Amino acid sequence: MFTGIVEATGFVSAISAGSDSAHMTFLAHGVLADAQVGASIAVNGVCLTVTEFDEKSFSADLMNETLMRSAMGELNIGDCVNIERAMPLTGRLGGHIVQGHVDAVAVVRSIEPSEDWTIISFDLPLQIARYVVEKGSITVSGVSLTVVAVAEPTAEHQWFSVSLIPTTLKDTTLGKLEVGSQVNLEVDAIAKYVERILAFAPPKGNS
Repeated sequence: MFTGIVEATGFVSAISAGSDSAHMTFLAHGVLADAQVGASIAVNGVCLTVTEFDEKSFSADLMNETLMRSAMGELNIGDCVNIERAMPLTGRLGGHIVQGHVDAVAVVRSIEPSEDWTIISFDLPLQIARYVVEKGSITVSGVSLTVVAVAEPTAEHQWFSVSLIPTTLKDTTLGKLEVGSQVNLEVDAIAKYVERILAFAPPKGNS
């Protein structure tokens, strides 16, 4: 489990692509002091399992499901990524409950900078639009954010926007986004569980 509070940014240092998988290595200074093989580290919001590591970098295997569901397959050597270690049970839940399981890939629609903050809007894939609500939580490439606006359910094109302070722009990859950039989205897991439970509820009037 993660919180969506990015600990550091790192860089892709090596990629070995297979027919339906990939092996990637990430430079990640400052977050590997307690690393171990089998540990979970989120990269751009994707929970990866450490397969090997040293004091400066770690490697992970990405299966086809991960590559299809996320934008990890679009990464190139030298690209900057957001990194967060799994939260210890004694840690603070600074963001919100994040599983590291990407629901969809979205594209940046617009970027509106101002003196003190920047508003970024994203296309919202229809299959997850029902889980995104104004003032609710969403994870964008591993960053826990609050939705400030969302399209009406009847709108032809679904979208949502977030407002980012300078610290978030500076300390994560979100400050490097451009219109058309792809990001990983993870919606609030609680909403999905509630929906699934209700789907199995018996119709009213049945015992």
